[in-house]
Amino acid sequence: MNYQVLLSQMLEATLMSLRIFFVTIIFSLPLALLVAKGRMSKIKIIKLPVSLYILLMRGTPLMLQLLFFFYALKPIFGIQLERVMAAEIAFILNYAAYFAEIFRGGIESIPSGQYEAAKVLGFTHRQTFFRIILPQVIKHIIPPMGNEFITLVKDTSLAQVIGIAELLKVTSNWVSSSVNMTPLVIAGVFYLIMNGVVTRCFTVAENKLSYYR
Repeated sequence: MNYQVLLSQMLEATLMSLRIFFVTIIFSLPLALLVAKGRMSKIKIIKLPVSLYILLMRGTPLMLQLLFFFYALKPIFGIQLERVMAAEIAFILNYAAYFAEIFRGGIESIPSGQYEAAKVLGFTHRQTFFRIILPQVIKHIIPPMGNEFITLVKDTSLAQVIGIAELLKVTSNWVSSSVNMTPLVIAGVFYLIMNGVVTRCFTVAENKLSYYR
């Protein structure tokens, strides 16, 4: 087994996994905040479609969603997405639904008295949300968000179902061709390092927001 080639291919595949991870985070978080606001809306024409979207994304497997965005769009709508783009869209929409429910739980955990106090002090609705409510929400949702981020790192391996050469796919190819378990060990180390970094980032963030206790 040529370990130099192995490590080179696994590092390249890891970059693809990281690309999917960061693109998902960058786009799914703001989308999730909008979805959470829509989910809490009292206007049915807004709340019902948003609730259906959340149910659809959380109620069906991410693997099925990946297959849909890559294979089903062309026969249904005449649109053929490139593999990586199809994966990114599926991940963004899927994780936005999960993040939205975490945001909603965090927002609804804030006592209504804080809204009333902000109104008395002359804060606008926007100022109240971004200056008073959101910082406290972030503190409350850090543990569940950390869990979702860790899950996302591992879920990037599902992109192989539509032929993307991410870390686990490259590892599987090497294991099947060389009948050697070493690539699995190396892949495990790569995933542990990535999730170790994620865990550390959330630990630091939680400590910095400890003044909300």
